[in-house]
Amino acid sequence: MRLGKGRKSPDEMTFLEHLEDLRKRLFYSALALFLGFIPGWIFSKEIYAVLARPVTQYLPAGTKLAFTSLTAPFMLYIKVAFLGSLFLMSPFVFLQIWYFVAPGLYQKEKKYVIPFVLMTTFFFALGAVFGYFIVFPWACRFFLKIAADFQPVITVDQYFGLALKVLLGIAVVFELPTLVFFLAKMGLVTAGWMIRNFKYAVLLVFVVAAVITPTPDVVTQSIVAIPMLALYGLSILIALAVGRGKKKARRSETEPAG
Repeated sequence: MRLGKGRKSPDEMTFLEHLEDLRKRLFYSALALFLGFIPGWIFSKEIYAVLARPVTQYLPAGTKLAFTSLTAPFMLYIKVAFLGSLFLMSPFVFLQIWYFVAPGLYQKEKKYVIPFVLMTTFFFALGAVFGYFIVFPWACRFFLKIAADFQPVITVDQYFGLALKVLLGIAVVFELPTLVFFLAKMGLVTAGWMIRNFKYAVLLVFVVAAVITPTPDVVTQSIVAIPMLALYGLSILIALAVGRGKKKARRSETEPAG
């Protein structure tokens, strides 16, 4: 069954055609990230100053992060530029993800392309903002408070690796409502199923929070876990609304006209 002009359904596509479509989406995404790298590189020092603030605000005035190899600052700015590019070009990257899965959708489901891109971009940015303003400063203060009896020598490589893990990890986790919305639209998830498996969701949330957060204390993990549970609750409401909408649509289709 053809699902759109010039496109095939997954059943009609061969394995090599799937790989070719994936290669094309990855190529377009990589090209977009490369284009976004240019302004990211231009403003890399400013972006780095923003990323460094969660730890430098707790250090003595004038203290800077250190580096142990000659090329470390250069490589850091490259990584910072790509991180900036990722957030700048994330709508286009999410659009490519949509195009990759679109052949498996019905024609009426393809109209959700704009909501998908807007929702994924919004929650991706929201997760990063939450990590930057809430989780990461708390983690930095926690570690520096423990090390109060020592002279801190924090390298840019170690710090950026930690920042990348926290910010991107939380940004990806915040995509849960969007994921549930489209899974519910496709009938793969229901609000009842999510409620029945809530206890397992709680366990999984705290496991993910322990992986994402850089500190071992329960307080920091709870700071991440509680919003994740709130997102799960929001996802249940989303699945419930989608389910009711589908039932209403089916009733309207079965009711006789006039």
